[in-house]
Amino acid sequence: MMYDDICVDTFLKNQLQLFPEPVAETEEEALYFLEDVCAVVCDNKKDVIRYMKDMLDVSGLSENEILAAEEVFHLPDGRFMIVEG
Repeated sequence: MMYDDICVDTFLKNQLQLFPEPVAETEEEALYFLEDVCAVVCDNKKDVIRYMKDMLDVSGLSENEILAAEEVFHLPDGRFMIVEG
């Protein structure tokens, strides 16, 4: 999967929401990391919620709590990226 500049930049700037310390310092490292963990880009909230319910144990969480999960990165263009560390 290819990750565009928005995905890479957002992850690079916000990676500490998921990790206690940076896992990437450059755009190249961020891109490699996203590819390595097979981060998922979703077009909308519905897709995020569907993916999270299918792939992760989010039982008991509201839709807002799922969208606020540390694995969910809100992209500035309205999409979302799910990064499982």
